[in-house]
Amino acid sequence: MATVLKNVLRTIERFGLFEKNDRVLIGVSGGPDSLALMYILDSLKKEYGLHLYVAHLDHMLRSESLQDALFVKRHAERLGIPFTMTSVNIRELLRASKGSQEEVARNARLGFLFQVAKKLGAAKIVLGHNLDDQAETVLMRIIRGAGLNGLSAMLAKRKIGSIVIIRPLLGVKRREIESFLRRKKLKPRIDSSNLQDIYFRNKIRNRLIPLLEKDYNANIKEVLSNMAESVAFDYDFLESKVEGYVEGTKNKLLLEKLRRMHPAFLRLILRLSINRVKGNTRRITFQHIKELEELIFKRPVGSIVNLPQGISAVKRKKTLIFIACNK
Repeated sequence: MATVLKNVLRTIERFGLFEKNDRVLIGVSGGPDSLALMYILDSLKKEYGLHLYVAHLDHMLRSESLQDALFVKRHAERLGIPFTMTSVNIRELLRASKGSQEEVARNARLGFLFQVAKKLGAAKIVLGHNLDDQAETVLMRIIRGAGLNGLSAMLAKRKIGSIVIIRPLLGVKRREIESFLRRKKLKPRIDSSNLQDIYFRNKIRNRLIPLLEKDYNANIKEVLSNMAESVAFDYDFLESKVEGYVEGTKNKLLLEKLRRMHPAFLRLILRLSINRVKGNTRRITFQHIKELEELIFKRPVGSIVNLPQGISAVKRKKTLIFIACNK
């Protein structure tokens, strides 16, 4: 138990995760990580002067999902933490979306948490991702293909609009969390689908990482997590150098300047420009960026590159313009 708290405190102090009198919304599924997170933050609330709230989203994907919600509610009440929940039919959302079930569920969960946080006046949302989750995410993105932004994976502290996403458990291993719960005599809810290789992440978790640990590097999780942190710092530095340029462009980039840029800066500017129009860069692949580079350097004026989700890049005489075609 001491190891978990020590690692959490180290992460909190290192990244300045909390300030006195912070209103903090904890996303709790009822699984091991979020349950442990709720109890850990409750034990630290006096030290940091935190005002805690708990929120739970029922995805309605499993027959026992309502029991999960009631489980979280009981534990929140046991600790005297205000509790909010709602239900969303992810299967219905999936039918109206082109994304994967995992992506649709994640977006619904974050949307719900942002909504609750704003209603409560909470500036910070705390999530229970741990070191193992970080390693799995990095491997997933390496296999699928990723640049610096993708390889930086999850950050301990990330601001999105007016809300800060906090992950105090990123320095804690899954087995340490399980040990913490056993010592506290807490039995979390277990999603049986996590034990099956039906999702890409589960295959990484249940098959690839054990193989890497056994045959290549017993510390592969720490190696991947440390790499993600290093890459995050590199990406943050590069982003700080180009962000001001993109902010002043109004979706129009001067071709002459783009052609003189270092490829690292050029590609980052393209991604930030897409993000500005689209709101994110999901589904933007390396091939899309190569197409945009070809548009800038080789294709004639008037050429267009169509990107996912109704975004297009149009080459004018002196500028490259990003537009949302379906708005």
